[in-house]
Amino acid sequence: MAASLLALSPEVGMISPRTRGRMVLRLRAEGIRDERVLDAMNRVPRHRFVAQALAGRAYEPVSLPIGYGQTISQPWTVARMTEAILEDRGMPQRVLEIGTGSAYQTAVLAELGAEVFSIERIGPLQEMAEALLGRLGYRQVHLHHGDGSGGWPEKAPFDAMVITAAVPCALAPLYRQLRAGGRLVMPVEEGGRQHLQVSHWDGSAAQVIPLGTCHFVPLLAGTVSVASGECVG
Repeated sequence: MAASLLALSPEVGMISPRTRGRMVLRLRAEGIRDERVLDAMNRVPRHRFVAQALAGRAYEPVSLPIGYGQTISQPWTVARMTEAILEDRGMPQRVLEIGTGSAYQTAVLAELGAEVFSIERIGPLQEMAEALLGRLGYRQVHLHHGDGSGGWPEKAPFDAMVITAAVPCALAPLYRQLRAGGRLVMPVEEGGRQHLQVSHWDGSAAQVIPLGTCHFVPLLAGTVSVASGECVG
């Protein structure tokens, strides 16, 4: 049942560009300033990354379910995380994303010109995301079904990283895969509360800057296989 939820999304009809434009105006009013990010989000058809039944709500300021207990983050969160890795510089060339989900954040990063390496622990979501990105013409993305907590060392180093699930602290293996001068954007959970932060990595230490409160599903270890739907690893 959950697998068919997201599978419907590539078939939804065209949502008016004016609807997307209103989302961008709202993001600007909510404090998103980077015009590159706003332009990218104006181009990416967010309604293609949710189920057909939810397409009419795709541009509302809410997170939406995508199946398997996962969600697509609300537009402001995607915009703020993207803005944080661009701030005061150009788009990083190589970006690691942990938690592909339905691949909306992946598409926004790719729209900005990044080569994106994205890991998803739930096999069916990874397969559907890969198929959708291919249909939309995003060729500079590399998706992997695996446990994202260890990063993707074979593809390192990365210029930036984005984690789309809450963690209790920064994961040491990730910093080892990040170039000096790189940035790591992630939601951190402490004392039952979550906050978004960006870490500026100089090669030996990180300067952490808070970005505000947030709400994400937790980052889980292991993988969920396509065949059985059971957690392994």
